[in-house]
Amino acid sequence: MTIGRTAMIGACAIASLSIAGNLYAHGNVTPQAVDTSALPDIEGGNDNWIEHNPYSGNPKAIEIGESAYGQNCARCHGLQAISGGIAPDLRYLELGDSGDEWFIERYHHGSSHDGKVYMPPMGDVLGQKAGWAIRAWLETQHTED
Repeated sequence: MTIGRTAMIGACAIASLSIAGNLYAHGNVTPQAVDTSALPDIEGGNDNWIEHNPYSGNPKAIEIGESAYGQNCARCHGLQAISGGIAPDLRYLELGDSGDEWFIERYHHGSSHDGKVYMPPMGDVLGQKAGWAIRAWLETQHTED
């Protein structure tokens, strides 16, 4: 083999490994636990899913929700809830009960179509308190623009 050919094969191998590394750069997608012990309990725990966010405007819930979002949601929905196109941009999620209803339905049950999972169900994994804390933080990111 010539030196040029060897260099070309080496460069292609390095490029292939570099690209493969970027494809897996998002890391482990296993949900990360959320410590919600500082939040008031929700009557019924995870067995009784409520329809209205009990933590709306709660500063501690917003703090916990921001961290939980960063650990569990940002890789698909984008940093600061600004989607890069993979999943819905959650800044446009309606405020109030209609937004709460849509959010908790997707959070609790996930979303799948034609056998493809677009969002895994997070309700039983992270719990209701974490979900409502994330929703409380998302309300602070809301925009109409």
